[in-house]
Amino acid sequence: MSSVSDRVLTQPALADLADVPAKSVWVRSGSVRLHVLDYGPADGVPLVILPGITSPAITMDFVARELTDLVRPLVLDIRGRGLSDDGPGYDLDAYAADVEAVIDQLQLANPLLFGHSMGARIAAKAALSGGIAGTVLADPPMSGPGRPYPTSLAVFESQLDQARRGTSADEVAASWPRWPRREQELRARWLASCSRTAIAATHAGFESEEFPPLWENLPGPAVLLYGAESPVVTSADVAVLEKSPHPLVAVAGAGHMIFWDEPQPALHALRSTLKDLLAPRT
Repeated sequence: MSSVSDRVLTQPALADLADVPAKSVWVRSGSVRLHVLDYGPADGVPLVILPGITSPAITMDFVARELTDLVRPLVLDIRGRGLSDDGPGYDLDAYAADVEAVIDQLQLANPLLFGHSMGARIAAKAALSGGIAGTVLADPPMSGPGRPYPTSLAVFESQLDQARRGTSADEVAASWPRWPRREQELRARWLASCSRTAIAATHAGFESEEFPPLWENLPGPAVLLYGAESPVVTSADVAVLEKSPHPLVAVAGAGHMIFWDEPQPALHALRSTLKDLLAPRT
């Protein structure tokens, strides 16, 4: 388990929460306290949102706030990130158990799941347990045994070192020039809240845990969104994924960070997908 000193959460980062139109709620998954941003409305169809490997919940705010007319977004600070506790483990089983805890303790009936990158893998794993009304996976890592993840652990660690030192939006922009300015700023302030241990363990999972079996056994309805220029879900991967009965949707011009690279087209694709999943229920 990572130590308390492994993570940094500054006052300017916490102040960002004042601009987020969501309330903080808390659940427990075993000994781990998990923080969730609940955007409401209380009577909306629950959509549990699971971010990526170095993306605390607040970094998905620009997506979640645009969905409240369709669903009730609830964005999880994955264990080891944001305001959630560190955990004794960071494999898919542990992450999926956290999702089940959120669903059970917040009494979310027939929720939808939506995950990006690491979160997509978690969503797929959690959906296998049943009780999920629909699943949307955005650019899940297709890496696994014998296939390295396109971004090395050293790159993640270098970015984390920058954040701990005190990075800026301009420095983030050097790595992510296409992102909206607000998202560069949030990345600069919140990346240091991520545990080095959690990142390393998750990255190792990207290269030891396989996604295709999750996809092949995923109960429907389910949809996979991918960046047309993503190095994580390649054209060869698409050819394999298309053999499943679940539909695939490409976001033109986007790399792996679909919603940050092409915010409006990606949001349009997600909203259209959610409308399709909700149609039988309305």
